[in-house]
Amino acid sequence: MYRKTNLKNGLRIITVPQKETKAVTVLVLVKTGSKYETKEISGISHFLEHMLFKGTDKRKGPMEVAEELDKIGGEFNAFTGEEYTGYYAKVNHSNFDIALDWVSDIFLNSKIPNKELLKEKGVIIEEINMYRENPMMYISDLWKNVLYGNQPAGWDIAGTAKSVSAITRNDIKKYMDDHYTATNTIVCVAGNIDEERAIEKIKKYFSKISDKQFKDKVGVIEKQTKPQVKTIYKKGNQTNIALGVRSYGMLHPHKITLDVMSVILGGSMSSRLFKEVRERLGAAYYVRTYNYSDTDTGSLVTFAGVDNKKLDKVIEVILREYKKLTKIKVSSEELKKAKEVIKGKIILKMEASDVQASFYSMQELLKNDIISIEDVFKKIDNVTPEDIITVAKDIFKNEKLNMALIGPFKNKEIKL
Repeated sequence: MYRKTNLKNGLRIITVPQKETKAVTVLVLVKTGSKYETKEISGISHFLEHMLFKGTDKRKGPMEVAEELDKIGGEFNAFTGEEYTGYYAKVNHSNFDIALDWVSDIFLNSKIPNKELLKEKGVIIEEINMYRENPMMYISDLWKNVLYGNQPAGWDIAGTAKSVSAITRNDIKKYMDDHYTATNTIVCVAGNIDEERAIEKIKKYFSKISDKQFKDKVGVIEKQTKPQVKTIYKKGNQTNIALGVRSYGMLHPHKITLDVMSVILGGSMSSRLFKEVRERLGAAYYVRTYNYSDTDTGSLVTFAGVDNKKLDKVIEVILREYKKLTKIKVSSEELKKAKEVIKGKIILKMEASDVQASFYSMQELLKNDIISIEDVFKKIDNVTPEDIITVAKDIFKNEKLNMALIGPFKNKEIKL
């Protein structure tokens, strides 16, 4: 299904042939993100991502960078997380050479012009403002801050207006020099490709990537002895909440169990919390439970936008459903449904070349290991009702509870 090629300089190439598609995706992933930053340069990973679209010697400015793929109907973008940054282009397979030349050029040859950097600060600050002004979007950032506070894991990926304003071109160049190295980078091509030809072309295009040692991140401090609540007062008719617990990272053997639990709780329109909060109470339009897993942190959390007058009842219902999982075995029918929800969504997504590229390369980047979809499905199928009770008893404890809240409230307590 895939092939991994290790180059002498440490660069890893992953190729995923898909003969049934007419598309191809070129994805470059770097193992760096907001968890690799210091307070003074908070947001620099995201800032750098923006700056790689501002021009190279070959493509002189932002419009030339964008127009080349626009004129062939290609899709292109970049993204930044806590532990990764990615750049990709998805095109008709006949335009593979253009996509590879484009991605490698912005990744290796971007000029980061100071004039564009100064303008982009304003763009990013407006992006930060946009998230801050939208409670449904900002609640997830506030959730991280409740868990981790004033350390990289608790900061917004985009940084703050203050930190972004202070970042210089030299800061960005140094950060890129420290992290955008061969051993810290994966190039993945997925779709309708000639595999041998693709590998040779990647070797050629990425021959000059830096081979210096990359700079690793500092460890996350996990410390909690009692429930924690953080609120942002905002007038309005709706309160947005994030209510959940610390859990496990992606390398934990029960990570898959958490995924199944999150679907049972709030992962579909027939899940427990959707039925209770939306259909029975009529208290929220959206209610979803997620299992977030990084290499070194994890949390299971339910998000909801709630009628202010029904907030206390919704909190009570969410906590009740959490507690129920610690005492009552999930039925075989409900467990099977949750498993099929996960597997069905994976299968549908994997039709796309960009999802294929992300599936294989993210595993290699963050876990240094790749397992097939079939093996993922086996892990899902192996989850038992006893596993769910075991994990639920471990994570759903009063001292692990956390809540973030944006709405017209100043003091709230939570107790399981």
